[in-house]
Amino acid sequence: MTTDLSTDQQAAAARPVRVMVVDDHPMWRDAVSRDLAEAGLDVVATAGEGEEAVRRARACSPQVVVLDLNLPGLSGAEVCRQVVGHDPSVRVLVLSASGEHADVLEAVKSGATGYLVKSAGREELLDAVRRTAVGDAVFTPGLAGLVLGEFRRLAAEPPVPAAPVVPQLTARETEVLRMVAKGLSYKQIADRLVLSHRTVQNHVQNTLGKLQLHNRVELVRYAIEQGLDDAV
Repeated sequence: MTTDLSTDQQAAAARPVRVMVVDDHPMWRDAVSRDLAEAGLDVVATAGEGEEAVRRARACSPQVVVLDLNLPGLSGAEVCRQVVGHDPSVRVLVLSASGEHADVLEAVKSGATGYLVKSAGREELLDAVRRTAVGDAVFTPGLAGLVLGEFRRLAAEPPVPAAPVVPQLTARETEVLRMVAKGLSYKQIADRLVLSHRTVQNHVQNTLGKLQLHNRVELVRYAIEQGLDDAV
């Protein structure tokens, strides 16, 4: 039993892939654009530097961005990061002269779907763009294993615990906190420090905010845990 595609689905399937080409060498950029257009793909924009690439990608919403890494202004990796961050449906195929492992891994970590070196032939590039458009991860032979190996290595590493955030209290806030921990009232604290009652309240409220606590009970508990109730 076959299922007929709806009119909208047929129209979508018939539309050419929308591609943007980003490269700082005009002759190379024009040649790639021409090859894509002659193969029936829709080259909706080109760009020669980083900031321009980000602006045009946001304006024309390509399905695939064919992106060089070595760009003036923003780097190719940063362009990739910003374009994909703005619209995760955009897929980026890096086309670079560099086959260095560090460049490949940086591109992938920035959001690139695939990576070809510029020694790739015309048909290889066309196939890569079409496959990238449908979500395939396309890499120059030898690079796919590198990326997979790196991801496996990262997955095998134990997670690094996040460093605890140490709230930055002022000297006066710390002084007030010590007295709160000792059980002194706001009035007693104000008298000892020669401050107004309102000023003491403000210090306490600021400290609650910085420590992400909700009330004086939690504040006292925190101060005791930090040893601030000890005599000074």
